Amino acid sequence: MPQVQDLSLDGKVTAVAADPGHHFSKPVQDRIVLVEGHGVQGDAHAGSFVQHRYLARRRPRLPNLRQVHLIPAELFASLSEAGFEVAAGDMGENITTTGLDLERMPLGTLIELGPTTIVELTGLRTPCVLIDRFRPGLKQQVLSSSETGPPFKSGVLGVVRAGGMVAAGDTARVRVPSSPLRPLPAV
Repeated sequence: MPQVQDLSLDGKVTAVAADPGHHFSKPVQDRIVLVEGHGVQGDAHAGSFVQHRYLARRRPRLPNLRQVHLIPAELFASLSEAGFEVAAGDMGENITTTGLDLERMPLGTLIELGPTTIVELTGLRTPCVLIDRFRPGLKQQVLSSSETGPPFKSGVLGVVRAGGMVAAGDTARVRVPSSPLRPLPAV
């Protein structure tokens, strides 16, 4: 794991979701279990090698940097203001948080979820055509027009560094890596 500093950034888990099938949206669950080096137990994107269908067809032995998908609940409020009703699990995320600006966190940030689970951020979730199939026009809403900040606002991806159970109401504590800080790449 990278060297990190605790900046006492705290948020909350507001929802968790998982789906054994490769569907765009995931049903919300009472709790999920994260398995170190594997991902969300029983979820289609779990595994040590890439599970994303497009990427797996091209490079099946690529390490899975998309074991867990996290989205800030604040995104849903922003999308609602633009006329898009989106709820937890709808965009395929496993963990919905509040109080954390996930897309602006640096590469290698550790997020401690509940008492034992740790997810290391590996990149920004790249929005694809499936977002528009879910809600026409939604892809344009999650592309950033800002000169500064992340190019996408569709959540972040990570790998499980320490496993455990995660449920709504759990704390989400951020530990930022030591310098040099690098922005999250698209993965």
